[in-house]
Amino acid sequence: MTVCVTGEDLYHDREYDLRLRLVAGAKGLRKRIKVAQTQKLGLAFAGHTRFVQRLRVQVIGKTELSYLETLPAEKKDKIIRKICSLRTACFVVTRDLEVPLLLIRESEKNRIPLFKTELGTLDFIERVESFLEDKLAATTTIHGVLVDVFGVGVLIVGKSGIGKSECALDLVLQGHRFVADDMVFVSRRPPQQIVGCGADKGKYHMEIRGLGIIDVARPLGVEAVREATYAQMVIVLVAWRCSMEYDRLGIDEESYLVLGKRIPKVKVPVTPGRNLAAIIGVAARNHLLKMRGYHSAKEFEKRVIARMSRHRTKHTVQDEIE
Repeated sequence: MTVCVTGEDLYHDREYDLRLRLVAGAKGLRKRIKVAQTQKLGLAFAGHTRFVQRLRVQVIGKTELSYLETLPAEKKDKIIRKICSLRTACFVVTRDLEVPLLLIRESEKNRIPLFKTELGTLDFIERVESFLEDKLAATTTIHGVLVDVFGVGVLIVGKSGIGKSECALDLVLQGHRFVADDMVFVSRRPPQQIVGCGADKGKYHMEIRGLGIIDVARPLGVEAVREATYAQMVIVLVAWRCSMEYDRLGIDEESYLVLGKRIPKVKVPVTPGRNLAAIIGVAARNHLLKMRGYHSAKEFEKRVIARMSRHRTKHTVQDEIE
């Protein structure tokens, strides 16, 4: 699902250190911001307001205010009133610059949140766009377990009770890092990355049937957990069936769709005594090799085909001699 944020979210955020102070327009703090990119009002102050986008954060810096001061009072007032009549999401004046009195009045009148920040324009834009990209990212939840294996984010999914958590625990005991169990929150980040993390209340907790809920970070140490990681491959655990045929070569690659992005998928049948942690560890190593351009199964296929070709050529030559 796609979400939106408000001026109130900007105002109360502390993680990105936006340093915002509300000057006017408190009644409009619930206005929605739906675009992560900000917009500077340079051309708008020159009278070109056609392309002002209402769903963006409008940034006003030293250049804009300096230009505004060069205008005759009548023209300046007309432009400010015209910009405020557009009822945009919010204004942010950077560098703690002095805000024109009319801009304060019109923002209050039109219920447009008007903020000031001590940050420079470029610094503020970088921070606020990071904040917006984070908050506006498409998100969903997946029932599974997320672990970091050799730096590869591995999402383990499968039917309830098939052994996802036990498999993740084996991986953590081998030195890999745990991210989330049961409900994995995933979001899409630019350009096309899928990031997964756990719920705040259940962070670093894992449910093991027969043992109960454990806090992985306590008995195993903080080095055994990660806050979040990119989901780079999906392992699907399925119950073994004799009547089913399973991929034995690995040439044909499958994918798992998450928020519009396809992630490489490996289907692993589960049988008693099978070391799933070892299989997933090798799958992660194999994924790293593929990322570097080496595909084991396809290289093996090439060698077999080349050998068969040489064998046919040899027999053809012998037949001609005979």
